[in-house]
Amino acid sequence: MKRSYLKLWLMVLGASSLFPAFSAAGKDMTVAELVEEAKAGIKTISAAEAYAIFGKSGVIFLDVREPDEFNAGHIPGAINIPRGLLESRVGEQITDKNTTIVVYCRSGVRSALASATLVKMGYKGILNMDGGWKAWQKAGYPVE
Repeated sequence: MKRSYLKLWLMVLGASSLFPAFSAAGKDMTVAELVEEAKAGIKTISAAEAYAIFGKSGVIFLDVREPDEFNAGHIPGAINIPRGLLESRVGEQITDKNTTIVVYCRSGVRSALASATLVKMGYKGILNMDGGWKAWQKAGYPVE
C-alpha cells in the first residue's frame, strides 16, 4: 500500500517519468478532432439507412442522450443508456456483442464517441446514425 502512495506522490511532484503507467498523457485535441478520430474507427449510416433496418429482428436502437432528452421523444423501442453511463450499463442491457446496434444522440457527436467506445469494448455490429435524433425527426420517421 505504501508503494502506491509513493508513486502517486511522485507523480504529483512531477516525477511521474519514473513510472510510465502514471505519466501516459493523451494528445491535446479539440472535441471536433476527438469526434473525427472516433468516426475513423466506426461505421456511420444515414437516418434513411437506419430506418431501413428499423424494426428488424436482432437490431437494437441505442439512444445515448440524457434521460430527460429521451423522455421528450425517442425512436420507438430504443434503449436509453446515457453516454456517461455507457461503459458500466451496456453489458447489463446488451449482452450479445454480435448484435446490430444503431447508436444515436441528438446530432451525432455523442453517438460517434459512444460508438467508438462500444467498438473498443468488443461490440461488433455498431452503426453510428449520422445526424442523430434531429435527422430522424426531420425525415418524418416514427417517434415516441
